Amino acid sequence: MKLYPIEAGNFKLDGGAMFGVVPKTIWNKTNPADSNNLIDIAARCLLIEDGNRLILIDTGMGDKQSEKFFGYYSLWGDHSIEKSLARHGFSKDDITDVFMTHLHFDHCGGSIQWNKDKTGYEPAFKNAKFWTNENHWEWATKPNAREKASFLQENLLPMQESGQLHFIQNPDSDFQQSSELGFGIYYVNGHTEKMMIPYINYNGKTIAYAADLIPTAGHIPVNYVMGYDTRPLLTMPEKNKFLTDALQKDFYIVLEHDAHNQIITVEQTERGIRLKETFTCDDIF
Repeated sequence: MKLYPIEAGNFKLDGGAMFGVVPKTIWNKTNPADSNNLIDIAARCLLIEDGNRLILIDTGMGDKQSEKFFGYYSLWGDHSIEKSLARHGFSKDDITDVFMTHLHFDHCGGSIQWNKDKTGYEPAFKNAKFWTNENHWEWATKPNAREKASFLQENLLPMQESGQLHFIQNPDSDFQQSSELGFGIYYVNGHTEKMMIPYINYNGKTIAYAADLIPTAGHIPVNYVMGYDTRPLLTMPEKNKFLTDALQKDFYIVLEHDAHNQIITVEQTERGIRLKETFTCDDIF
């Protein structure tokens, strides 16, 4: 097995929204804001090469939305899925599976693209199976008012219409070993219904892809919960369980949204579980 970071693009989000009730005087120390109160955000995907399979975890925003839409997110840098895949010798047509931690647009928008003449949409990975779970699919395709703007139908329905959509077997508990994809999945419900956190065994290490459970290193404290979470009081025990496992089992945590810290480990301190070390993906992979 080999792992590769796939950088799908950088953008900015409101720091207050990213940290909920935590005061700016605190979060600004770890995630400094610009004059518009925006903080740097990454869309860091992960590619697993395992035998004949190439499994891509999350796909970023994509590029099919309008200029007005992207104007809300202050895109910066020159990363793209295409360039990042090419850096490792792959193309989108090589991908066999796309695993989506959840279906918010900044995690799955790159799964779907315009067709050739821009009259409709098509899968961006034409040879891939797209994986989610049935509970989350139902939640995303019949969204509540809070999340409606994050679940864009043009990102979702073409997966189903193409016949490429597949569901992970429904879990019996909050953790399962996926027979479909070969890695462990921790299911959490605080951010959104049945978000999936992959746990990958790699060269004797556990690589945990934190998605929106811990979007940046600044979000390690259990009570530092995003304003975007639908059930913030549930996020906290889910984070605590994840971080306790990470501490006891020496996880290497891949941060999807941290533009400046790629992989972290944690340690126990007098203030609770906190950041221990930071690594680049090249250090670990």
